[in-house]
Amino acid sequence: MNGILPLWKEKGMTSHDCVYKLRKILGTKKVGHTGTLDPNVEGVLPICIGQATKVAEYITDSGKEYVAVISIGKATETEDADGAIVTDNNEFKRFSRVEIESTLTKLTGEIEQTPPMYSAVKVNGHKLYEYARKGIEVERPKRIVKIHELELLDDANEFEGTEVNFEIRISCGKGTYIRTLAVQIGELLGYPAHMASLVRTASGTYRKADCHTLKELEVLKDADQLATSIHPLEDALAEFPFVEIDDKDYDKIIHGQVLPKDPLLDEGYPIVFTKNNKALAVYKIHPTKPELMKPEKMFPVNH
Repeated sequence: MNGILPLWKEKGMTSHDCVYKLRKILGTKKVGHTGTLDPNVEGVLPICIGQATKVAEYITDSGKEYVAVISIGKATETEDADGAIVTDNNEFKRFSRVEIESTLTKLTGEIEQTPPMYSAVKVNGHKLYEYARKGIEVERPKRIVKIHELELLDDANEFEGTEVNFEIRISCGKGTYIRTLAVQIGELLGYPAHMASLVRTASGTYRKADCHTLKELEVLKDADQLATSIHPLEDALAEFPFVEIDDKDYDKIIHGQVLPKDPLLDEGYPIVFTKNNKALAVYKIHPTKPELMKPEKMFPVNH
């Protein structure tokens, strides 16, 4: 069993919990997720099975889409609704739609973020949340992330109250912390803020309509029925150029030989060599010999 299973992760479960349960349902140990979702977040979590675990990193690095509720008025230690309140501004607030949309525009594009203390980012070999639980404050590495699009989903023209909530859609690149984005929105509006709720609506090419829940998969006990829910591993490579090879190059590719560089590599992406539309290898420019290319990933002929 090889391929990608788009899972709808429900609240209350870790990504590892999902992998553990799927190993039992699918009857295989070779199962891996494509980027963690916090237990309090539900949404699209593509699962790689068998040979598809080799392409998990490509899905992890692909774009994501979320729907989040931003709450203006309170800041929490975790930057989401689960953390203890550290700042509480109870004054009456009023924002126009134009003001909020202008704020979202300012945060679109490449922006700098500082990961929250309650996160899995490692500093000096330890995860930030390990420091946070001990009450130790450490310097956190800043990162540049890409926000492709921010859209205000609520249709109101005025937002007011002592605590103001509104829903937004986020299309972003890898490494983006939506919790931190909520705090940044609040900072530009002049108030403390946190992320009240979050749903991941897309990961790479997969959306909710492609997904199954664990309960649905448990019903599909038959292997043939389960197989119909699994997408080919080629899906994870869809953003790269595909090159269907002829018989003269077949043996070279399946044995992972270093070859003269294909001009397609000049586009900045790896290329996927296929036979009968099945991926055989992902090639990239040789790290020390730019006129050559070498395999980054290899797949069995009959995966």
